[in-house]
Amino acid sequence: MTADTTLIILGASGDLTSRLLLPALGQLLVREPYRSVRLHGAGMDDWTDEHWREVVEKAFETTEATGAFAAVSATTYSKADITKPDDLQALLNAAEGRPALYFAVPPAVAEQACTALEAVEIPEGTILALEKPFGTDEASAHELNEVLAKLVPERQVFRVDHFLGRSTVLNFLGVRFANRLIEPVWSADDIASIVIQYDESLGLEGRAGYYDRAGALIDMIQSHLLQVMAFVTMEPPSSLDEIDLRDATAAILRATHVLGDDPVASSRRARYTAGTVDGREYPSYVDEKGVDPSRETETLAEMSVEIRTARWQGVPITLRSGKALADKDAEVIVTFQPVRHMPQGFTGETAPTELRFSLSPDTMSLGLNVNGGADPLVLERVSLQADLGEGGRVAYAEVLSGILDGDAMLSVRGDAAEQCWRIVQPVLDAWRAGTVPLDEYPAGSIAPEGWPTL
Repeated sequence: MTADTTLIILGASGDLTSRLLLPALGQLLVREPYRSVRLHGAGMDDWTDEHWREVVEKAFETTEATGAFAAVSATTYSKADITKPDDLQALLNAAEGRPALYFAVPPAVAEQACTALEAVEIPEGTILALEKPFGTDEASAHELNEVLAKLVPERQVFRVDHFLGRSTVLNFLGVRFANRLIEPVWSADDIASIVIQYDESLGLEGRAGYYDRAGALIDMIQSHLLQVMAFVTMEPPSSLDEIDLRDATAAILRATHVLGDDPVASSRRARYTAGTVDGREYPSYVDEKGVDPSRETETLAEMSVEIRTARWQGVPITLRSGKALADKDAEVIVTFQPVRHMPQGFTGETAPTELRFSLSPDTMSLGLNVNGGADPLVLERVSLQADLGEGGRVAYAEVLSGILDGDAMLSVRGDAAEQCWRIVQPVLDAWRAGTVPLDEYPAGSIAPEGWPTL
């Protein structure tokens, strides 16, 4: 039987493939055994087919997907230089069904490979999947988009953002659009501020080769959190299909700017020093292997933006992400305006209503002030909580499902990728000019001393 799709993983011998892509593929095939997929690996290492199959089978075991290995047990491997047109042509010629090229390689290599594809005869329907960051600034992202536009239609380009898993995104949209209590108050009339944060307890974890040139602002805020923000704040789409959904998120990004056009006042940066997180000792970031201290790479970034539309004008939106922090917090916090009038006689808690979406696991909590049990005139804070659908698949299984189905609904469109670079560029420029200080925080702390609590 001919496979519907041949998934060709470029960079098959790399960490991304063994740690994320292959385990996710195994889980996907366990849950959806009807899929007809051929798997082929390509890389610079001189591997045999047998060794590659061992790598695949071992990766499947990590997600208890050993039983799914039979579906791809005939998988093969090619030693290939993907920056050479002849090697790429050979890979595409050997594909069954629709080829899907997954660039599990550093961004610079992926760009060279895309340029090489201009000299290749690409089969109709071929899908190109590229990891972020997409380009190194707005101009380079635009140039890469122009190259891709010569190769395949936009709907066949998947700019991967594993943060945009189907369950997480649809949880935002479902709660917002399917509830009469929430939908009418989702604007500056009733919302005072929004915070989107992704704090990690892990440190560098051997990623200096990439991370020390990117930092938290590019690695997380530019690449991921702005996309999450777009789904939280977009105008209601008429449907959830690829065109309507991506039109809505792109429109929000076009209207997003650094708060007050002041990157100095609206951003902060810091890096961790030696400390302990969950009993594990970390050296200072500058002492991590592969780090160049002169780059002044931040491991904690925070910036505030505003969306210049009638719905959101005046609402500050803070995006924050950092490493080696005390708590692992991944959440969206929506704080509502205070009540217009509090009747005299009530005492106790009067903080504004707060809606929180936790991204891992997917939960929702609503903070309300209610009458106390002992004295009904004393208000107390309570939290109403709900578990949201986490979906049955890990993040990269969601990514691969979209690629194999040719459904680009939750991939990042080319113009949106360019807009994310435009939004952060003023902050990058200010940091590189040294006008925003590089603060420090001990690993295992909440934030640098003096930073406001979000």
